[in-house]
Amino acid sequence: MFRKRLLIALAVLAAAAVAQGLVAVWALGVAERHVQRGRVASDIQLGFAHMSVAKQRLRGWLLQMKSGAGGEPVLRDRYQEEMRQILSSLQALSRRAVELDNSDGTRMEHVQRQDSLAVLARSLDELDQTVMSSRPLDRGVDMHFAWLSVEQIFDQSQGRDLRGLIAQSIAREAAAVQRERAAADDALRWMRSLWLGTAAAVALAALLLAGHFARALRRPLDRLTQGAQALQHGDLAHRITADGADEFSVVARSFNAMAEEIAQHRAREDLARQQLEALVSSRTAELQSALEALQEMDRRRRQLYADISHELRTPTTAIRGEAEITLRGRDRGADEYKAALTRIVDTSRQLGLVIEDLLTMTRSDADALSLHRRNLDMATPMDDALAQARALAHERQISIEAKSWPRPLPVEGDPLRLRQIIMVLLDNAVRYSRAGSVVRVCSRAVMDENGRAGCEVEVHDQGIGIPQDELGHVFERNFRGSRARRHRADGSGLGLSIGLALAQAHGGDITLSTSPEGGTVAVFRLPLRAEVRLEANSA
Repeated sequence: MFRKRLLIALAVLAAAAVAQGLVAVWALGVAERHVQRGRVASDIQLGFAHMSVAKQRLRGWLLQMKSGAGGEPVLRDRYQEEMRQILSSLQALSRRAVELDNSDGTRMEHVQRQDSLAVLARSLDELDQTVMSSRPLDRGVDMHFAWLSVEQIFDQSQGRDLRGLIAQSIAREAAAVQRERAAADDALRWMRSLWLGTAAAVALAALLLAGHFARALRRPLDRLTQGAQALQHGDLAHRITADGADEFSVVARSFNAMAEEIAQHRAREDLARQQLEALVSSRTAELQSALEALQEMDRRRRQLYADISHELRTPTTAIRGEAEITLRGRDRGADEYKAALTRIVDTSRQLGLVIEDLLTMTRSDADALSLHRRNLDMATPMDDALAQARALAHERQISIEAKSWPRPLPVEGDPLRLRQIIMVLLDNAVRYSRAGSVVRVCSRAVMDENGRAGCEVEVHDQGIGIPQDELGHVFERNFRGSRARRHRADGSGLGLSIGLALAQAHGGDITLSTSPEGGTVAVFRLPLRAEVRLEANSA
């Protein structure tokens, strides 16, 4: 009830304010139109005055020319051009005056103005012809007669008195200016009165409505205040009278229901306390489970440290294999020994990186892998990784066949890290292949679906493969598939996790899939440098 009445009152006040605004806008529009018409009339009046001054200048020039005391053609042309411009401006203002007001009261005024401008236009044409053909007077010619002839040319046109015509036009426009100014003042006074009257009416209506609602709201608000004070003091038996259908009665019934609910809540406190004790016991059990989970995590961490030796064994085995191959058989030249020692040094450096990465992975901080980027050809880290992997493959009687892209594959990256990524894939391929099998490696340029050029290094082995249900977990830390555990008991499952982290740090990716012919296909993708995108596209 109160809501409906309040909405009606606010709607009435809003409607009054809107009506006041609309009327004010209309009145402002009327006043603005009067001001515009007065401004145009003032400009026309000023134009006629300028026309009269320009005619007087041209008249003076003609008299000087005839008397032989001056009369430069440049001045004549300037005065004629000035009169033409004034006439053009007056014609434009006349059209604007018609657009602003073409009512019956001003129609005759427009007709008179246009007639005056037509007479002036014809007069200018006649003046142009006369002035252009005028020559200085011969000696002995009466100057009084010459003056009268000039006056005749400038003051008469087709039987019309031009001087009187301009004077009438100036007077007519002055009267129009005064009329429009008075009309604008009347509109503003009327608008001011309207604003004051409407504002007073709205203020009075607001005061009356405020008084009405203050009286109507006092009693229900007093009852609600008393009920709140009773509830504050703990008197839950107090009830607020709610015998109406208005909003306050609804609030009172809700208040009474709340008091009843609080009373029932007190009766349920003991039961709630028992439930709380049971909840504490449940939480204690959950904490015990969490403790057991932490203990399990600690056991797995100890197992991780025990398996770290596997990740260190791969570069160690590569170093030993490289040294054994170099020392086996006949003596070699210094260059061969130097190359072998260089590969051993590079592998030792990679061993240091593996140790650093393993420590990083134990801290769950794979983002901390450091990179030293530079521009290089992808063939360089690939050849280094192949040289290192062949030493491992030779021990397991596995051959590696490599096929390289015929042109350079320019990338930006850390050569040691890139070699480490490729070595992770080659190590897995060799580790989980059977003796006598072949591991095929190829590199190529590719184009993704967005038109960006990249390179791929694909490692295809003939090993044990990966079950489809385990492909989604191969990059998880410490994950080893069922076939991998049966094939080799050692290993920590960190190699692919480290390789993927390094690939993503380079802006690339690694994917694994099972080949239909058997074995696993690992693909390392890396974007090419931006400046060789077109070359990659053409490739």
